[in-house]
Amino acid sequence: MSSVKNLKKDINYTLGDIIEECYVWELLNPKDDSKKSEAIIDEAIATFDELLSKVHAKNVENKKAHFKSISAELESKATALVEKVNSL
Repeated sequence: MSSVKNLKKDINYTLGDIIEECYVWELLNPKDDSKKSEAIIDEAIATFDELLSKVHAKNVENKKAHFKSISAELESKATALVEKVNSL
């Protein structure tokens, strides 16, 4: 991880793209129930808040390992959210 700034950008862009994809799905399928896509959006926002709170944690002993674990968690949660979007 080159910097905390880039990690924050990765979190923002990745989860933002997932939310945007949910909105696109809602626009393309106006007759379908949008509760599933809204639940995915809520989950993405909760994930965003959770990951940023971990990034801003001050009492971390090994910062490099801490940020790598956040990056890995972002990847796993984003993959799960993308699978949910694809199943809409």
